[in-house]
Amino acid sequence: MSAPKISFNTAVAIVVANMIGTGVFTSIGFQVIGIQSAFAIVLLWVIGGIMALCGALVYGEVGAAFPQSGGEYNYLSKLYHPVVGFLSGWVSSTVGFAAPVALASMALGKYVNSVFANINPTAIALVVVLIITAIHATNIKTGAAFQRYATALKIAFVSGFIVCGFIFAKPTHVISFLPNSNSFNDVFANAAFAISLFWVSYSYSGWNAAAYITGEIENPQRNLPRSLLVGTLIVSVLYVLLNMLFLYSTPVDDLKGQIEIGHISAEHIFGVQMGNVMSMVISLLLVSSISAMILAGPRVISSIGSDVKPLNFFAIKNKNNVPYVAVIFQSVISVVLILTAQFNQVLELIGFTLTLFTTLTVFGVFILRKRSDVSPISYKTWGYPLTPILFLLINGWILYYGFTSKMESSVYGLLIVLAGLPIYFWGKRK
Repeated sequence: MSAPKISFNTAVAIVVANMIGTGVFTSIGFQVIGIQSAFAIVLLWVIGGIMALCGALVYGEVGAAFPQSGGEYNYLSKLYHPVVGFLSGWVSSTVGFAAPVALASMALGKYVNSVFANINPTAIALVVVLIITAIHATNIKTGAAFQRYATALKIAFVSGFIVCGFIFAKPTHVISFLPNSNSFNDVFANAAFAISLFWVSYSYSGWNAAAYITGEIENPQRNLPRSLLVGTLIVSVLYVLLNMLFLYSTPVDDLKGQIEIGHISAEHIFGVQMGNVMSMVISLLLVSSISAMILAGPRVISSIGSDVKPLNFFAIKNKNNVPYVAVIFQSVISVVLILTAQFNQVLELIGFTLTLFTTLTVFGVFILRKRSDVSPISYKTWGYPLTPILFLLINGWILYYGFTSKMESSVYGLLIVLAGLPIYFWGKRK
């Protein structure tokens, strides 16, 4: 009997769940500090969506050419050199997924604590991680079903919040989403726009999530490109509308410097009591994000274990074809980060390097087109070569401003990457 596979719908759910997390409900509070135009704010999220869609289209072709699990670890190993892929996998498997899981879990705990003050937020975070780990370490069918239903609820809530928000909001301020002369100054002559785009790209991160589980997807050469594109398109539309609602429903002065944007916006639309209820619901939506990252991340560790002999134990699977050792290993790192509360610093360190590896992967499509040893595939990147070029231009801009504005963190992030070199050569020698 063949091992159960992940369906197209589940793959889409994993992409959506990975993308919709804490970022979209927090970042606009910092964007409005340096950007005055509503048009420019919305344009930020449109550009982020275009970049994610371009990346998803390219990853579809690269993933269809190399239909194994592991994401960038698999792609960069075959497009460039195994050491490049290993370094990417080293970052993803150690903190690339574990840190966002810790961040989302702690955010969930804080939301619950804001409503029920006697509940310890750290305890909530730990319990959530342990329960979801148990689900995904046991059975892929159970984990996939949990992911589908949790993501469906997330999409339904966000969509309902947007529709009801525009219906019931009674703004006390004047807001226009049309461009004016100041709008273009905010875009082209304002460093805050480029820096904000760096954090918008973080909110969109996860558009490549299905690439990490390629080997477990039904008919991956067909369903991987489709799931990446459909999932990213859904989230891009929701993100743009959600940020338009935040600006429409709430005065900018009430948003500036605030983190709990969803709660503040809900209070303005539905009142204080309903705002608390909405905050609780938003916290529960994070369960879907945590689940998706616990499902996808360990596939990178498992792929490394399959290729590097001394690390073979990470590739051990149970009777249901689940790499349970890798799942448990990633969650142990998440638990450590929750208990030490160091995940914010870790995320800042690795943000630059993760963006760098996705940029290298997208550039790899040009190398792929020149290769004669890769079997022809039915899926080709729509709009090639403009699609990858547009992604590379936007990401290059983000990398430049990310490095110059966070130089110390970026350098430390690169040092974390280089720390994987001794392990690679040790494993190769063994």
